[in-house]
Amino acid sequence: MTDCLGDGAGDMTPMDLYEKLTSQGDTVRTLKTEKAAKADIDAAVQLLLKLKVDYKQVTGQDYKTGCPPSECSVSQDNGPAADGEDMVDPWNVSTTNAKGVDYDKLIVRFGSSKIDQELVDRIEKVSGQKAHRFLRRGIFFSHRDMHQVLDAYEKNKSFYLYTGRGPSSEALHMGHLIPFIFTKWLQDTFDIPLVIQLTDDEKYLWKDLSLEDCHRYAVENAKDIIACGFDINKTFIFSDLDYMGASPDFYRNVVKVQKHVTFNQVKGIFGFGDSDCIGKIAFPAIQAAPSFSSSFPQIFKGRKDVQCLIPCAIDQDPYFRMTRDVAPRIGYPKPALLHSTFFPALQGAQTKMSASDANSSIFLTDTPKQIKNKVNKHAFSGGKDTVEEHRKYGGNPNVDVSFMYLTFFLEDDEQLEKIRQDYASGALLTGELKKRLIETLQPMITSHQERRKQVTEETVKQFMTPRPLNFSF
Repeated sequence: MTDCLGDGAGDMTPMDLYEKLTSQGDTVRTLKTEKAAKADIDAAVQLLLKLKVDYKQVTGQDYKTGCPPSECSVSQDNGPAADGEDMVDPWNVSTTNAKGVDYDKLIVRFGSSKIDQELVDRIEKVSGQKAHRFLRRGIFFSHRDMHQVLDAYEKNKSFYLYTGRGPSSEALHMGHLIPFIFTKWLQDTFDIPLVIQLTDDEKYLWKDLSLEDCHRYAVENAKDIIACGFDINKTFIFSDLDYMGASPDFYRNVVKVQKHVTFNQVKGIFGFGDSDCIGKIAFPAIQAAPSFSSSFPQIFKGRKDVQCLIPCAIDQDPYFRMTRDVAPRIGYPKPALLHSTFFPALQGAQTKMSASDANSSIFLTDTPKQIKNKVNKHAFSGGKDTVEEHRKYGGNPNVDVSFMYLTFFLEDDEQLEKIRQDYASGALLTGELKKRLIETLQPMITSHQERRKQVTEETVKQFMTPRPLNFSF
């Protein structure tokens, strides 16, 4: 599927194509009126027909004179899934496949590009660092415009990072850490500023929570994010409930986005219905605004041309397809994206982890004993029913949650491959594989808890205060 947000048809938006088509139609009429040479008329008609094909491909609509496109109609493709298809949107992720979501199909459906070995090698070459394990193992698997970011970086044009968290509970689970672990590596590797949006306003609109609780969760979640080790001199964390009212520039960008997205578009992109509150309909523009450097004048000194790179899970992509469509029409560069796979629930890769189901997740507040019990009791196994069968036929690491978790958190590639081979051959039993995971997770989470204890209210306040960052463009 071609992405209407600029990755097809010569990187034109639907409105660009519509205007070009209208102009070409005028050209054909003029040539015919002036009785121009047949060859000139034929060439102009051929171009008109080609543009009509491009327009249909990008918008899913036939071109009609005087009827501008309902831009982003193509983005509806992340809406309701057909029977047997994976369901992926910003609020729901489900699949019937024990291996999890089919990410290759999702790339086609969302119109993004696969992170191939060539891109991984290029990131290593440009950064001078070994690629993060999330890149080496396909955990970050899809992108938009990453080559463009690297092209600019090689010419000494820097960029900034933007990621976020929707604070719906006090405690984060392991899945919530994935974008932050990777974003920290990007920040350290490229030495660039980072903005982290806490969408406490979104959670108030979507969940049965008080405004006060949503804001409190934002502050608590900020402590876990800070504990990941972000550089205070290069990182700004903000709550929407605080920053929207304190930054006229941020709010101006929200309004610009809102003006350029129709109600039909957000219904198509996000599946909103007539009974949804108007706050939900307006919210996507708030998640779009941090993609533009002018939303942070204290950091970028009013510059509008600093490109943004957004590491996020693939379910957030609909927000940024919309953003990429709007950006050139309001004079800003399109944000680039790096998409991650989903972190599976303990019960299997059919769903995302849930913050509301304690046994589906390993939480950052869990004790070593709780981690051990959860993995032993709830982690879905790819092993056989008996030791004899397992030794004879081996296990299936592709559906085994303990092995999946190790692909996220075990750094050593050779060790991981040996575990995979031993489990698949039957040399390694399910209990032994679970033990390896427990021994990997326990010190990792204990260490995170120790770092979090060091995060004071004053530290949180420093990270969340709008200020210049230690960076010059």
